[in-house]
Amino acid sequence: MNWLFAAPTLDDLLRLLRAWRLWVLGALAGALLGAALYYLAPPPYSARATVLVDFNLEEAWPQDTDRQQFYYLERETRKLEEIAWSDDVLQAVAQTDGTATILELREKRLRLSQPGEGGWHFYASDRDPGRAALLAGAWARAFSQAALTRIGRSTGLNSFIEIEVTESTELPLERTPRLSSYLLAGTAAMLFFGAVLLLVWKPTAPSGVP
Repeated sequence: MNWLFAAPTLDDLLRLLRAWRLWVLGALAGALLGAALYYLAPPPYSARATVLVDFNLEEAWPQDTDRQQFYYLERETRKLEEIAWSDDVLQAVAQTDGTATILELREKRLRLSQPGEGGWHFYASDRDPGRAALLAGAWARAFSQAALTRIGRSTGLNSFIEIEVTESTELPLERTPRLSSYLLAGTAAMLFFGAVLLLVWKPTAPSGVP
């Protein structure tokens, strides 16, 4: 069994390089298996809604240093993230759909991307594309309403922050992961197992041949 854990020799590496047919067939077979898995058990749809968040740094800190502006931006961003994942906002989303719980939305169905100044992307996933779009749009609107309410009441958020829902209907949809990810994963897996097979399998020489 020592040969199984030994470092590959020059002959092993040469055998890997010469097995170009195996690499071609393995890559093709892996891509076909990945595509078959994608179409037989397709991943859920992902919908994206967008909310524009403008912190108005110049008006909020007109005479302060860039360092202070950075801390202001980081602090207000964390506050807005907490609002996005708050029970009140997710409860509003759950009531819109009627089939998902707050825990399911928070851990499995919703994803927030690119929090900062600019466009905040609210993603929702579901096997049904219509439900995915419904969840994403509802989340963006519920977040915007909750944040604007706090800004209007001056409860924790800077009054210079401006929030606007820019994309909540007719949302872009795509399956995630994409087909290309399945093709790449299948190809990489087959090439890996092919390399292991070549390194582990030691062809025996015919009788009488040294």
